[in-house]
Amino acid sequence: MSDAKYMPGLRSLDDEVSDKQLPVDGEFPSWLAGRLLRNGPAKFEDGNGDRFAHWFDGLGMIRKYEFSDGAVSYTNRFLRTESYENAIAGRPTGQFATGERGVSKLLGWLRRLGPPEPTDNANVHVAKLDGEYVALTEVPRWASFCAETLGTRGEFVFEDLLKYDIISAHLVEDPQTGDHIGHAVSFGRTHEYRLFRIPQGTQRREEIAAIPTDNPAYVHSVGVSQDHIVLVETPLRINILRALSPFTEGFFDLLTWDTDCDTTIYVVSRETGTTVTETTVPPFFTFHTVNAFDATDTDTDDPAVVIDLVTFEDDQIVEALGLDLLAEDGFAGVPPGRLVRYHLSLDGGVQTRQLYDGGIELPTVPKNKKTHSYRYAYGQSTDREGANGLVKVDTERGTAREFWERDLYVEEPWMVPHPDAETEDEGVVLAPALDVAAEQSILLCFDAKTLSERGRARVPHAIPFAFHGRFFRN
Repeated sequence: MSDAKYMPGLRSLDDEVSDKQLPVDGEFPSWLAGRLLRNGPAKFEDGNGDRFAHWFDGLGMIRKYEFSDGAVSYTNRFLRTESYENAIAGRPTGQFATGERGVSKLLGWLRRLGPPEPTDNANVHVAKLDGEYVALTEVPRWASFCAETLGTRGEFVFEDLLKYDIISAHLVEDPQTGDHIGHAVSFGRTHEYRLFRIPQGTQRREEIAAIPTDNPAYVHSVGVSQDHIVLVETPLRINILRALSPFTEGFFDLLTWDTDCDTTIYVVSRETGTTVTETTVPPFFTFHTVNAFDATDTDTDDPAVVIDLVTFEDDQIVEALGLDLLAEDGFAGVPPGRLVRYHLSLDGGVQTRQLYDGGIELPTVPKNKKTHSYRYAYGQSTDREGANGLVKVDTERGTAREFWERDLYVEEPWMVPHPDAETEDEGVVLAPALDVAAEQSILLCFDAKTLSERGRARVPHAIPFAFHGRFFRN
């Protein structure tokens, strides 16, 4: 299928620019100093012109927006990884839903006597570990890159002996300790979810806990409070035996929705690694955790943990993001996520509450509110044909502010607090967006309190829709 059949956010971008000063309408505040680094797919065909199967398979590109004295500059670079080179040569391997094709695939499988090596197409997220900027994906082959030029430095290697088969691309940074918390999965006679920390100033993982499971689920992110880690095991399970088949196209083929399963929520002590409680709730699927924090039960004052999630009724969201389906329906065929709070008593009780009536995805909270009680969440607002909006949810009052503009697709927002902020929502929200009518990307700047637009910087091309990013202060 021709690349032109897709909306601009799902077409390949070949242009790379360096330190391009962007024209600004309105203003970006002079106190905003630092860089917003974004990661996501940007090329959707291999060197033979064959289209990849899934949005998640696009070749990773880092985008950088640099801020200084109200000016905005822009740089973008593909990650020059082994997966990139193989795909450009017409040999895509080990992707989410795209693999080698035809006879070459079967011969490669026979040579390896097993499934392909995991991809290093690190197109999901970014982190800064011990001064090193790292592009993350969900297998343990991450890529280091230069924050100034965005040039790829090579594979990032941890200074430990831990071995994982799947690893989190969503590291949660504790704002008090600077540690990063993550999760992983190890396959074996006994499969295990593994929880780990990366202490500040190190490139070393320290294991916190291992949770055995007979039938591991696909877990995209976990919740982290000051004292606990919350892992949500949904019915979307990983069929390990299918990995041994030469006819398996990618990780997507290993996923099966188990209609007989509920969702299980594990609450684990960060200090001891023990499972404090294991709670079963009606089935749902989730990609993204908004935040988690420690709390108490209103009636008894007993300890509890709160986790806020974007939930889906089932796994259809995963299939709906296949490129062929997106070509037919765009995002109109993608089911909406709902923002739901789970209040988990440590004696096993659970209460749920929907925090926002509209569709939402790609939620964030200010960095200093991670692992803590918070009031405001920012996210991509969905549920409207022909656009995505921006939403600010007040989790205490159950209200929301929204921003919409025709033909504008807003991506993951990032709230940057004012250096002298006196309230939680004093600062700005940065949100990349794509004007599909003009086929041009822009960076939006909003007042974080009112969600009124302060400025927009115009990018010289249409950037494909990305996944995640972080703001790093100078």
